[in-house]
Amino acid sequence: MTKVYAWMAAVPIALGLCGSCRQEAARYGAGDLQITVEQGENWLHDFPLILGIGRKNAPQIAVWVEDTAGRYLTTLYASEKIATQGWVMSGGNRRKEALPVWCHARGVRYEDGLFLPTEKRPLTDAVSGATPRAGFGIGFSSGELPRRFVVKAEINHSTDFNDFYPKDAAPGTAGWSGGKMGSGQPALVYAARVDLDSGQKAFHAVLVGHSSPDGTDGTVDPDLSTLTTALGIVERITVTAR
Repeated sequence: MTKVYAWMAAVPIALGLCGSCRQEAARYGAGDLQITVEQGENWLHDFPLILGIGRKNAPQIAVWVEDTAGRYLTTLYASEKIATQGWVMSGGNRRKEALPVWCHARGVRYEDGLFLPTEKRPLTDAVSGATPRAGFGIGFSSGELPRRFVVKAEINHSTDFNDFYPKDAAPGTAGWSGGKMGSGQPALVYAARVDLDSGQKAFHAVLVGHSSPDGTDGTVDPDLSTLTTALGIVERITVTAR
């Protein structure tokens, strides 16, 4: 089984263990690979609460592995809110627009027809926890993986509006992304192609595009011209072979 652990500033984060539903990452332990997510200038985002009061939120993130043909293999990390439906002030919005590429890659459809875990059926087949308020790392073993694979990461802020994805966008328009408590700018998708036989030690992820703004599918759009602050959430993502 793939082993997974996570850390922030060298302090382990208390995360939930993976379940056996999809036989994914089963237990923690030092692995031979690590993923480092370095925060950008917009890692924390102002999220409105009530009476003009807000708070700084870290982004929603999912990190997973696919084979070189694009077939989903395993999830390494999923942030707690999407894993448990623990959204604040969502107004009933299930947030299908939050991380749709990862959700559709997993391919698990829930009772309401969406590819999102529910409160009654929270994510049980991946490591999950609150996103750190700074950059963080994920360690894992490559023992059950092919020698060549792709690590993908999807990253998103809610209410990250701009001129193209405004708060008052109408449903069905290009800028629609879930309403006033939706994402605004869609999630960004990064990919790092890893070849363990290459002799290379570090594999840097590249930004390959953004997800569906309203989360209706798992496609990746390479056009980044409509994005602004979202481009500054992450500085760099690196997969390192020890």
